[in-house]
Amino acid sequence: MQLPKYALLDKKVGETPLETLEDWRKSLPELVSTPIAYAGRLDPMASGQLLVLIGEECKNQTEYHDLDKEYKVGILFGVSSDSGDVLGLVSENTNREVIEEKLREILLELIGSIEFPYPIFSSKTVQGKPLHTWTMENRLHEITIPTRKSDIFKLSLDRLYTQTRSEVTQNALNKIELIPPVTDPRKALGNDFRRPEVRVAWKKFKENGNESDIFYIADITCICSSGTYMRTLAEEVAKKLNTFGLAYSIHRTVIGRYNKEAGTWSKIF
Repeated sequence: MQLPKYALLDKKVGETPLETLEDWRKSLPELVSTPIAYAGRLDPMASGQLLVLIGEECKNQTEYHDLDKEYKVGILFGVSSDSGDVLGLVSENTNREVIEEKLREILLELIGSIEFPYPIFSSKTVQGKPLHTWTMENRLHEITIPTRKSDIFKLSLDRLYTQTRSEVTQNALNKIELIPPVTDPRKALGNDFRRPEVRVAWKKFKENGNESDIFYIADITCICSSGTYMRTLAEEVAKKLNTFGLAYSIHRTVIGRYNKEAGTWSKIF
């Protein structure tokens, strides 16, 4: 039986890419001993397309690293977290109102080349160690956080809506519970994604005002170069609106462009 070179999987919120890959492998006995690798990660709180390479194609993994991506992103304004998404220790800004016209202007301004710092909770390696490890060890002051140049090809507003403080809190708590408990002693430093502390932070957020307080959320579409962090983009959009922001949701809808006749992948732009 000739195996395919690749497959597109649908990663769910709460799963790691490895968990998505291994669950898929279990459904296909013929792949039990076959090498499989994913071409591009997704955060635990993100969902969507995950491109995996099969068998000998794993040796060509680097050829897939530069594929453009399309995302549907929800940006929650007036709230930030140290992780850039709901799986972090949250803070609040009193400036919560968002004017749609101004938001559209900012999104247009961000189209083009831009340089972003890597999130402190990311796998980017600095001096041989991932940034998230430096963060958990409280040693960020010892290093310079690197930046990465990104190209934003499209950035548009799909809708702007509101949720109450109570709804935001409940949605955030529901999402972080989708991650299976992390008990691997090799990952003890992460302390199960700090979920005990994160839960407390969100509950304090709920108690910080009235449950009926209104928060704005923007659903946007972003087409960008590989390696662009939607968490950082959400923070940058909010910063230009003079408030806080985090990635309330991230869903990857497209990876590159697939040529069915040639059986190859290429960039969109």
